[in-house]
Amino acid sequence: MIDLVGPFALPFLQRPLLLLLVLAVAAATVGVLVNLRRLEFIGDGLTHAVFPGLVIGFVVAGEPGLLPGALVAAVAAAVALTAVARRGTGGETGIAILLTSFFSVGVVIVSTRSDYAGQLQELFFGRLLTITQPQLDASTALVALAVALVAIGWRQQVFRAFDPAGAEAAGVRTLRLDLAANIAVGLFVVAAASSVGVLLVLAVLIVPAAAARAVSGRIGVVVLVALAFAALTAWLGLALAFHLSVGLGVDVAPGATVATLMVAAYLLVLGAAGVARRLGRSRTAAA
Repeated sequence: MIDLVGPFALPFLQRPLLLLLVLAVAAATVGVLVNLRRLEFIGDGLTHAVFPGLVIGFVVAGEPGLLPGALVAAVAAAVALTAVARRGTGGETGIAILLTSFFSVGVVIVSTRSDYAGQLQELFFGRLLTITQPQLDASTALVALAVALVAIGWRQQVFRAFDPAGAEAAGVRTLRLDLAANIAVGLFVVAAASSVGVLLVLAVLIVPAAAARAVSGRIGVVVLVALAFAALTAWLGLALAFHLSVGLGVDVAPGATVATLMVAAYLLVLGAAGVARRLGRSRTAAA
């Protein structure tokens, strides 16, 4: 049996759990907005674009430089991606080129280090179990800022998501909304990247909202389900990683375990929602 409570009496598991719970709040707001606005590609671009900031910050100042470097890269990339995305034709090509350029620069810089392989692995997959209290505090502040950026214009963001042309006609300042949304995603990526890892950030950002949208089309319900989904899978994922590592002697990455569990839970939710819809149609037809 997996102990779902006992491991979290250990301080080195308490901070990762708190971080993932904080990120769950962002998954239920920023992540839902990404899903509604279909910004997954831009989210992926920002995830890759933050990577050189992490690398440069680490090269210049060591571990304390990770967050400042990532923050600068995130804001710069958010502005650049907003400008490229609003071009319309060719926008996705421009985003792809931009994210490839950013990511390549990061790999080139980190490859100049003698411990290249180890540093690359840490930046890709994170160091969830070694997060410090100052890092947790900084990530919490960044998530709070990201959530605030989305919450301030929430109604207009939803309006823009469902009726872009109507939002333009109504005089909504869409450039400001796009910039706020992309910066919020960038802040989320920075808050998560140094601990969860750049390759796993998207799971936390996208999967809970996708699972919630499979359950309901009502925005309020989607937000609550995404929050519960992200928090529950984070808790279970960390408990499972601890059980595998300590109980069974299988060395697994906790961040990757959480992300894998999120995807597995999403597939279960998707299957259950499909079955429920078919049963509903059958009952309607029978009536």
